[in-house]
Amino acid sequence: MKVEGGCYCGQVRYVAEGDPMMKAQCHCRECQYMTGGGPNIFMAMPQDGFRYTKGAPKTFTRKDLEGAVTREFCPECGAHIATRSPRFPAVILKVGTLDDPAVFEGPQAAIYTVDKQPFHVIAEGLPSFDRLPGR
Repeated sequence: MKVEGGCYCGQVRYVAEGDPMMKAQCHCRECQYMTGGGPNIFMAMPQDGFRYTKGAPKTFTRKDLEGAVTREFCPECGAHIATRSPRFPAVILKVGTLDDPAVFEGPQAAIYTVDKQPFHVIAEGLPSFDRLPGR
């Protein structure tokens, strides 16, 4: 699979190739900050198939958390594009930044539901996990 995408203003663009490693919606509190309150809908793609094709993101990593993720976003419009975790060798792409979000086809799981808010919706029958599957 090959997907392309970018930020809201068009200053930062990317291409990602390979088989998605995970397609999910994350309800963790950190993702709620990034989305404005809802779950984060994402597709994890192999790192070696990902590259920025235009511009460069600004990054942010919390220094007060052990194993903190690095968030990548447009320095101009602020659109959150990707997340990288030291514990998961993937580029976690925000589905809203895909040129064609329909290629996502929906999540395979809901994760970190321990932090789910009462107004978050999880589709009936979607596998749900308090944290990550298998943990």
